[in-house]
Amino acid sequence: MSMGHPTNKVTEVCKLKFEDFKKKHSIDTSTFFVSHFGELSQEMVNDISIETEQKMIQSGDKKVVVKKAFNILVEGLQNIRLHGAKDKNGIQTSFLKIAKDELAYKILMGNLVSNNSIKTISDKINLINSSDLKQIKEMYVATLTNGIISKKGGAGLGFITMAMKSKNNLDFNFEPINSDISCFSVELILNRQ
Repeated sequence: MSMGHPTNKVTEVCKLKFEDFKKKHSIDTSTFFVSHFGELSQEMVNDISIETEQKMIQSGDKKVVVKKAFNILVEGLQNIRLHGAKDKNGIQTSFLKIAKDELAYKILMGNLVSNNSIKTISDKINLINSSDLKQIKEMYVATLTNGIISKKGGAGLGFITMAMKSKNNLDFNFEPINSDISCFSVELILNRQ
């Protein structure tokens, strides 16, 4: 088996998830707002966040919606950058796609995760999704005050912040790639009204 094969499989699985987003929402390409596929540096996180913010302002979105989107993006993209797994070739495949219609922004983010972390991620998001907004805010404050900062710099606020800002559930999925890693994706809706 060639060394390039795992990366091709990784790219193939993640690219399918990336492309399925368009089909799932029956959105034509003119409504795609922002799109990224590949590795993600801190500079790219900053650039994507600022670009999205500027496009939203140009689209006439209210400041409160722009601020929520910015917070969701920063949290989500930092999660990807800091916690995303790498394939056997050391590549950290990730993706972001944002689409908009008159009522909402539909945001899809994804990255590689270790299969060992699937249960932890699933349990955390399921807990968030089963909580109301008041409980999510309490979770946020508790995590902020009691959260232990991980070696990679996070205290576990990413998914909580994304749910709190969007006021919608996080739809997530794991697509197995091999015995070590899967392609994880999370999708959320941010209402424009």
